[in-house]
Amino acid sequence: MTKIALIAGSPSNGSRLFGLVGYAADRLALAGFDVDLISAADLPAEDLLRADFGSAAIRQALASVEQADAVIIASPVFKASYSGALKTILDLLPQKGFQGKVVLPLFIGGTIAHLLAVDYALKPVVAALGGTNILGGVFAVDGWITRTEHGGYELTEQLKERLDAAIGDLVHELEQYAAASDRNKQGQAV
Repeated sequence: MTKIALIAGSPSNGSRLFGLVGYAADRLALAGFDVDLISAADLPAEDLLRADFGSAAIRQALASVEQADAVIIASPVFKASYSGALKTILDLLPQKGFQGKVVLPLFIGGTIAHLLAVDYALKPVVAALGGTNILGGVFAVDGWITRTEHGGYELTEQLKERLDAAIGDLVHELEQYAAASDRNKQGQAV
């Protein structure tokens, strides 16, 4: 089964970011993918800040990324960049931690003015970690996601359409990788 690591870089579980994260995870699970959520808010803060590689939670998070075929990187935008909580997770990854993986960014910010945070803040770091297949991703504005009275999130139809398109791109890339891998295996068997 194809594995996807979904890194949520919000320091708070109440962030609207989890509207994006939940929507993407649900769609991918329905499509038969194994999605593993790595939430900065759920990792031990001291272990993250001290880069404690002996921590069971940190080891498990790193193993999830290592075993994944694709990584979704989700973050709120603060001061024109991704969150510091996300940065602490990215700093723990090995130098080629994203090599051979499809990467899909999902960002959320207060205004569309922060749209370029993906290109100028995240993509160079992903490339430094060996990522070469970085999809366009989705940037959402806070106002496009509302909290429901039952603790869930409601996304605008336009945002759902954009997320569906981005998830479709991710699935297509994973299918291309799988087909290329199958061709390589057949070529080696001959």
